Amino acid sequence: MFAGVRRLEDGAALKAKGTKRLIPLLLDVTDEVSIGRVAGLVREAVGDVGLAGLVNNAGIAVAGPLEVVPIAELRKQLDVNVIGPVAVTQAFLPLLRKGRGRIVNMGSIAGRTTMPFLGPYSMSKFALEAMTAALRLELDAWGIEVSIVEPGAIATPIWGKSIAAADQSQTTVQPDALSLYAEQLASVRLAIAEVERRAISVDAVALAVEHALTARRPQTHYLVGSDAKLRALMAVLLPHRLQDALLRWFLKFPRRR
Repeated sequence: MFAGVRRLEDGAALKAKGTKRLIPLLLDVTDEVSIGRVAGLVREAVGDVGLAGLVNNAGIAVAGPLEVVPIAELRKQLDVNVIGPVAVTQAFLPLLRKGRGRIVNMGSIAGRTTMPFLGPYSMSKFALEAMTAALRLELDAWGIEVSIVEPGAIATPIWGKSIAAADQSQTTVQPDALSLYAEQLASVRLAIAEVERRAISVDAVALAVEHALTARRPQTHYLVGSDAKLRALMAVLLPHRLQDALLRWFLKFPRRR
């Protein structure tokens, strides 16, 4: 069992909490050299047996009004959340074919319906939905199952990290441009704080990933959390204009000027 980590200390902590069979490997999904090195190490370890599964779990969250989000930050968002998983999948597909393995992509309910000011993050998760669907069809001939897990609010450090990153990136934005969204941004921050308070344990996501990797017939999509299931249902049943109106009401956005 292998786990990609960004820092040696993270690998040591993960190994201490997990099974002795766990092998942490330093991996940067935005670096082709890093991906190639890790793929080579795994290839040497598993040989002709191949891999039973690949979980694309790397991700960051860039937040802010799309009008003022720094393009460099948007590129980073897509590089980590979209290009990275594709590159990793390409590198490990030969081993997955040998092992008749499976692929699990870590998506989000934000890949079906987005919140204002979380456009960059949602764009990346919408792209993962398309990637999953394409791979599921393209790899069917080899019996490689491809699933996507779509959590709602989960208690992870991504909340604090994304807010801190948004605050930092906004220091480079012209104050006049950012002030246009001051009222809406304040409302969204309050909503995110409430969502974070109600976030469920990562154990629910782990169980979905386990099922996707081990079930005789895995689901193509795994909605995790009551909020994810509710938002998915609303996205299907309600017209877009009504969804927008409900979200503006929930966030207490100002009336149209």
